[in-house]
Amino acid sequence: MLAFIFRRLLSGVILIAVISFLAFLLLYAAGGDIPRRILGENATADTVAKKAEELGLDRPLLTQYFDWLTSAFTGDLGRSWFTGELVTTSVTNRVAVTLSIVIGATVISAIISVVVGVLAARRGGAVDGTVQVFSLIGFAIPGFLIALFLVLVFAINLGWFKATGYVPLTTSVAGWLSSVTLPIIALSIGAIATVTQQIRGSVIDAMSRDYVRTLRSRGLSTNSVVYRHVLRNAGGPALAVLAVQFIGLLGGAVIVEQVFAIPGMGQLTVRATTLGDIPVVMALVIVFAIIVVVVNLLIDLAQAALNPKVRLS
Repeated sequence: MLAFIFRRLLSGVILIAVISFLAFLLLYAAGGDIPRRILGENATADTVAKKAEELGLDRPLLTQYFDWLTSAFTGDLGRSWFTGELVTTSVTNRVAVTLSIVIGATVISAIISVVVGVLAARRGGAVDGTVQVFSLIGFAIPGFLIALFLVLVFAINLGWFKATGYVPLTTSVAGWLSSVTLPIIALSIGAIATVTQQIRGSVIDAMSRDYVRTLRSRGLSTNSVVYRHVLRNAGGPALAVLAVQFIGLLGGAVIVEQVFAIPGMGQLTVRATTLGDIPVVMALVIVFAIIVVVVNLLIDLAQAALNPKVRLS
């Protein structure tokens, strides 16, 4: 087990290094005249040249990358070219905001998907048909449209939740719940539709297997067979889909944070990318890559725990 975790972490470090290099190349290829963008159109050519030298943009690209990589390994991600704020501080303050929304949406999606997916697989008929219809609706409606609807109805018209902004959990539990509930719902609906379909299909498939008929012939109740045996076998594929959904929710958070004016990584990503603030964008790329590597590792371990037949070699 430890050898598996070590190998996955090592491959994760290599993957993050490759992603950072590719992101660096793409950002500089699309960056344009960054010093002039910082100083404004009225800046003289000498001032622009001095700014480029100050930022290190006059050096070879590979030298700039290896300098950035060396600093990143020591925890120094530089300063924002536009605000002067430490990148580490800027990103760290927003990671908890985004993760609280994405993790909340993932947990809600997992709970509802298991309940609804198993119900549809066991009952069939009208129940299954209703679940299918609502799943298709959940697939079809874009997340930003759901977010706008929730803001108009539950925040502006009814006043039940905050329309915009974010309240830290350490400041007020009620305020935090009021600020994250609608974003979590907006993110969850598409994920619920996807994971419910996966669980429904896995349960139906498992219920037709020989071991289920054997368990039933021994007198086990349907509930016992489903919740103690079928769900264990169906859980592996569902976890894989849930992991993909978690990564997708990180991308979806970019839009949802814009709608709800939440100061998370998504909002920072849009602002930094629009400005061409390369140190901030590079830090965000690394954080997203680390989250993806860690989530995949945790899913592999969870699948092995659910089903001992899954080998971690």
